[in-house]
Amino acid sequence: MKAAKYWEPFSGKKAEKNTIQCHVCPHNCIIPDKGRGICRVRQNIGGKLFSLVYGKPISTHIDPIEKKPLFHFMPGTDSFSLGTVGCNMRCAHCQNWEISQAKPEDFPVPEILPDKIVEMALEAKCPSISYTYTEPSIFYEYVLDCAILAREDGLKNIMVTNGYVNKEPLFELYQYIDAANVDLKGFDEDFYVKQCGAKLKPILETLKNLKKTDTWIEITNLIIPTKNDDMKKIKEMCEWIVSELRYDVPLHFSRFFPMYKNLDLPPTPEETLLEARKIAFKAGLKYVYIGNLITEDGENTHCPKCKKLLVGRSGFGVISNSIRDSKCIYCKQKISGFWS
Repeated sequence: MKAAKYWEPFSGKKAEKNTIQCHVCPHNCIIPDKGRGICRVRQNIGGKLFSLVYGKPISTHIDPIEKKPLFHFMPGTDSFSLGTVGCNMRCAHCQNWEISQAKPEDFPVPEILPDKIVEMALEAKCPSISYTYTEPSIFYEYVLDCAILAREDGLKNIMVTNGYVNKEPLFELYQYIDAANVDLKGFDEDFYVKQCGAKLKPILETLKNLKKTDTWIEITNLIIPTKNDDMKKIKEMCEWIVSELRYDVPLHFSRFFPMYKNLDLPPTPEETLLEARKIAFKAGLKYVYIGNLITEDGENTHCPKCKKLLVGRSGFGVISNSIRDSKCIYCKQKISGFWS
């Protein structure tokens, strides 16, 4: 258990003694004494907020960085990956729902403190640590301490996140975060409320705030049949990314498979993903990918100028790389990203 950051006493009209309000994420949970936030892992104990998952990763693995997915950041490398139980969303399609919707007491795990995490990453010869599997902002203090130590030892830090975090904690944390894949689950407020138990606007604010940092950004959009596959909304999303972020932000359209509370839905048709990719290119995005589906060219990186194949991928593996000094070897066009 660890004292949590970003909270204050709450003194509303009907507030009981020792009630507090958490300010890590946009839920801004009002938590009575002995209660927990929506994430299930931040608890009010005697009028003070504590993290119940500090040093308690439910999962640690060595993953290819392409699995995050990050295609323009240190390709072909492994990333030491970890996550705890809990989440600040309630996505009906969650692939990790067994742990994201769990409480800490559901999975007693041994303690692994930040210095040990960094040591494990170094021993595994991983050049980066990824905070992933569930939403990292709910184990904020653990991420922050790990990231600070990792940076001191020359490791890169990666967030795989739903983007549901408030501005002040974001800016404190992301000075130590080198890359992030943000899950932009849809582009409709109603979808977010009904499907995810959250709101869209704060995530768009997160993306705009990340633009102000030095963090490399990629975006994933899981297309779910009948839920967020309206091509007009996908077009709006792509145009928003171009206008509010950058035309060179890599966008990953990912195929949905029946999961958790959405077992009644079919997998995303291939033609839906291909159409979404065409729309994204037409909107002005330069790097658009298709994930969770084997296609002829959906995982490859091409030069936006001469169109030559630069990075060939198969699954989570890089099979060829023709980028040198961040440039296309054929026409010398600069290719956005971090390639070494």
